[in-house]
Amino acid sequence: MPFTSQQSLLSPTGAQLNLYTREADGAARGVVQINHGLAEHAARYARFADFLAARGLATYAHDHRGHGGTTAPNAPPRMFGPHPSGDKVIADVEAVHALIAERHPGLPVVTFGHSMGGLIAMNHTLRNPGRAAAAALFNAQFTPGLAVAGAKAVLAWERFRLGSDAASRIIPRLTFRAWAKQIRNRRTEFDWLSRDADEVDKYVSDPLCGWDASVAMWTDLFGFIAYVNDDTHFNGLPQDKPFYLVGGAHDPSTEGGKLVTRFEKRLRAKGFSNLVSRVYPETCHECLNDINRDAVMQDFASWVEKIIG
Repeated sequence: MPFTSQQSLLSPTGAQLNLYTREADGAARGVVQINHGLAEHAARYARFADFLAARGLATYAHDHRGHGGTTAPNAPPRMFGPHPSGDKVIADVEAVHALIAERHPGLPVVTFGHSMGGLIAMNHTLRNPGRAAAAALFNAQFTPGLAVAGAKAVLAWERFRLGSDAASRIIPRLTFRAWAKQIRNRRTEFDWLSRDADEVDKYVSDPLCGWDASVAMWTDLFGFIAYVNDDTHFNGLPQDKPFYLVGGAHDPSTEGGKLVTRFEKRLRAKGFSNLVSRVYPETCHECLNDINRDAVMQDFASWVEKIIG
């Protein structure tokens, strides 16, 4: 089912955010703010929002810059905006959180992010440590610093040869296309997303999904990872902040969940103890769209229940 409400929210950055909301069934006990992944859009989370609504949770989900129905000055499709624009993406998320605080004063908020959205959610959490009660990061690619440096070097060369507005030619080969090749007997180039053929076909047929990001957008994405890789950015974050980390054992983008486990160990080494980490067996990249999604959603709801009491 679709979200129950859709509106345009003007962000302080000048972006007109395409924002979907789903109110809770009955009195809301908490709010989940959703950050979608790269080359998709927020409307794909309607089923998840329905599930949460039945458990007393309202949902807010917006299209990030360059995605879906969001528009912004100097930000055509497939770009956040002229590089660097990563800070504007985070400011847009903060605009949604401000609206939530206005509409639901006093209710606990969980910042949720899938894949690219996980990077965005973590960046927002680090820059606004007191805003949300907890953070949930699904299938996020927190890659080591050396890999980030290599990607930035490739993108700098592409920016010199192609310009920032052009679609990257090299990074998609090292990411989306490389991940596709790891799936045996694949029907499509996106079978790495889910074991559910219907969900994969929906993604493939959706004109708002599956496109190649610009050099500028990829550069901003690796900037998000670099920000999280800097230990000094964790100094203002309470060590009892609840984190929920999720991966799939058959997700090539997180090396079968190894990047999720690696990030968990890093957080624990830094003194963060309020952590739950799950790597689901045989599960692909989009845990919320895989064949075991009901169990994944129920586990998430059970964790949120503990957070909001």
